[in-house]
Amino acid sequence: MTALSPLAPAAFPTMPRLAGVRLASHACGIRYQGRTDLLLVEVEPGTQVAGVYTRSLTCSAPVEWCKQASAKGKGRLLIVNSGNANAFTGSAGIASVERTVAKAADLFDCKKSEVYVASTGTIGVPLSDEKITDSLAAARAKLADDAWAEAAKAIMTTDTFPKGATRTAVIDGHQVIINGIAKGAGMIAPDMATMLSFVFTDADLPHDVLQELLAKGADRSFNAITVDSDTSTSDTLLLFATAKVKHARITDAKDKRLADFKAKLFEVLLELAHQVVKDGEGASKFVEITVTGAAGNKAAKRIALAIANSPLVKTAIAGEDANWGRVVMAVGKAGEKADRDKLCIKIGGVEVARDGQVVPGYDEAPVTEHMKGRTIVIETDVGIGKGKATVWTCDLTHAYIDINGSYRT
Repeated sequence: MTALSPLAPAAFPTMPRLAGVRLASHACGIRYQGRTDLLLVEVEPGTQVAGVYTRSLTCSAPVEWCKQASAKGKGRLLIVNSGNANAFTGSAGIASVERTVAKAADLFDCKKSEVYVASTGTIGVPLSDEKITDSLAAARAKLADDAWAEAAKAIMTTDTFPKGATRTAVIDGHQVIINGIAKGAGMIAPDMATMLSFVFTDADLPHDVLQELLAKGADRSFNAITVDSDTSTSDTLLLFATAKVKHARITDAKDKRLADFKAKLFEVLLELAHQVVKDGEGASKFVEITVTGAAGNKAAKRIALAIANSPLVKTAIAGEDANWGRVVMAVGKAGEKADRDKLCIKIGGVEVARDGQVVPGYDEAPVTEHMKGRTIVIETDVGIGKGKATVWTCDLTHAYIDINGSYRT
């Protein structure tokens, strides 16, 4: 375990009990010794499920299984292991998932299509799924409705802290809870969601409504973060709704009665996504990048990600160097329209460049001071249109090399 990220929150949040959800963690020795590496979650019969997944063309066997399961929209179990991604394991990986699902469905007397599995860890190593199936009964005996912190710890790999977020929303006068956990620290440039994230609510919402809300929320949160520009084979985001709160039936994601729930759900997703960035491998600074004046919002996002993923920008931030010329470089390489002679850049709210050149009389001192902080804010207007976007990243330090250079040893 690496040292705690300096950007870590003071503590794991107090997560309320959520009707229809019980969780358990267990140590089954897949890779890690002396710590939990298996998460089992049981949800009430009738629970509706939505999912968003990696678009990686080398995605894992668990991702393929969950895609099929969430298309049917119902769930009873979630099984997650850390230490082995069960990715790029061919037919053996598929068989491993099938054995795990079959055992779980038999143990809990549910349909196989109601069992969701996720794996995270090393790619290309066959998964000893018997360690999971042999542990399911023991994990079942531990199921509890208040084990959120333990659940978040069980899915960690190179994470330095467990990640959780919670909100309370109101639907048609009824109070509902939204709890979420996540893991992720490296191989973060989501093309859907994050490494692994699981969100639960006691709201009574159908699959298609959940799916629309989740897809939109992912784009504004997990799809707007990057640590190292590498998209995982295992990215999985699932949303479970147990229907234990009996508010009025809602069948349209645009129903005005969902306004507060939608806002709170998006807050949970964004908070979890920010925690992933703040636990970026070797990270010492949290970076917010906003691009305006682009040809469209998608163009703005591509430019913002070009800045966020630039090793030169990220290492300058790590070195607390106010080298705004690297931002200019990143804008130019993004492949989107930008007017060089209208380009404006602010760092920490201080204008450093305007109309394509350094601001007359530019004083670097306040910018240098801002670069010494834990949160860095970069704003760029590219002078083309009205498109805008914000993304979040972290700096790139030597610790990233240390962690990934010794990941398998």
